[in-house]
Amino acid sequence: MSKVLVFDFGASSARAIMVETDGKNLKTEEIHRFPNNPITVNDTLYWDIDTLLSEVKTAVIKADSYGFEAVSVDTWGVDFAIMDDEGNFVEKPVHYRDKRTADVIDEVNALFGGADKLYMKTGIQSAWFNTIYQLYALKKTRPESLSGKVHFLMMPDLIAHYLTGSFRNEYAEATTSSLLNPETKDWDKEILEKLGISPEIFCPMINSGEIYGFLKPEFTRRRMNIPVVAVPSHDTAAAVAAVPSEEKEFLFISTGTWALFGTELSAPVISEEAYKAGLTNEGGHSGTITFLKNIMGMWLFQEIRRDFTEKGVPLSFAEMETLARNAKPSVSFINPNDESFSQPGDMPEKVKKYVEKTGQKPLSGISEIIRCVYDSLAREFSSTLADIEKITGKSYNKIYMFGGGTKDSLLCQLTADASGRTVVAGPTEATSIGNALCAFVGSGAIPSVAEARKIVISAGLTKTFEPCYDALI
Repeated sequence: MSKVLVFDFGASSARAIMVETDGKNLKTEEIHRFPNNPITVNDTLYWDIDTLLSEVKTAVIKADSYGFEAVSVDTWGVDFAIMDDEGNFVEKPVHYRDKRTADVIDEVNALFGGADKLYMKTGIQSAWFNTIYQLYALKKTRPESLSGKVHFLMMPDLIAHYLTGSFRNEYAEATTSSLLNPETKDWDKEILEKLGISPEIFCPMINSGEIYGFLKPEFTRRRMNIPVVAVPSHDTAAAVAAVPSEEKEFLFISTGTWALFGTELSAPVISEEAYKAGLTNEGGHSGTITFLKNIMGMWLFQEIRRDFTEKGVPLSFAEMETLARNAKPSVSFINPNDESFSQPGDMPEKVKKYVEKTGQKPLSGISEIIRCVYDSLAREFSSTLADIEKITGKSYNKIYMFGGGTKDSLLCQLTADASGRTVVAGPTEATSIGNALCAFVGSGAIPSVAEARKIVISAGLTKTFEPCYDALI
């Protein structure tokens, strides 16, 4: 295999990218890009899955003339659909920002003796959007949708099913659900029993490098037997495979709608200390663990921008960065992960109110609000770094930042300043590149992820930011 068609789904947009390698170099070309806008139906926030699947078909047909040899898929975590045996939707995928879990979180946690006890079973932090809460909410409101011959498919599995007809659950994505046993690496029957969920709804597990199935004939006009290859299909896990480092131990920040700050380990770290630090254990490539903290990242900027645009003051991300550069470093800070920031709606006012209710100096004007968010994210990154070093007993002299957030050089520089570490920023398209690299490793076109990372390094897709010690936050 030398050419793979990658589908990379983010929370706001998706893209189909052709990635080609000769074993030493990479060539990428975007084939198709489309928005990922949620829809509200009967007061429930859904992903617009019908439109997304239609765009997938459009992308495959557009890519047919490129002669690709495989397809691979990554998406965000936690969300899922329920399908019947004929491939019809029983429950379409609900958006993780929907409020349906609000009334069940405490009830679910109580089944296990508290959120901390559930963490000790799964290694996954409690968050309002976790699959375990979504699935339990579905069971309470529409139990009939989980009975009979039905199939639980997380988002990458759903796309793969659409392309092949196969019902499988990919391991790395499944780890985000808080339903897996970290030792057996399979669905935890004890957890499912306490939830009252039949294990029969889950599909056979598939690992990176294995094949979901082959493209249905309707997707390709000229060729047959094109495999849809499983990769670490949670977007963070895919991106980590493209970290441009030859070091075995490194720190990373995947910067998109979420900022995922973590490190790669050979085994999970499930302890009271890790739980209190907000660190979670998710599956990665080749059996590795991404030990990380979920931080509300570019979402904060996206919502500030959306609010001002709706009020007739359109702001580009570049303009927001300029406003922040021209503002003094903030003397007030927010906790980026505070629940008040989790839902859409008037983010500038939410930031101002948080500062006021915590007794800090009030913010005045859009420049100060934006700068507060920048400095708060950088400070949160520095704090998370300290937690990871303490818990793992390791020290790191670099932070590898990748994803769309690395287009923001101020955020990269402030991260270096706050942490006192060199920041290596890039590649921007780390998720799609990592996705493809794992497909190539699975096929044998590249011998290992370590060798794949060397290809990323040689591609020269990074920029370095050194800490400026007189600018520490």
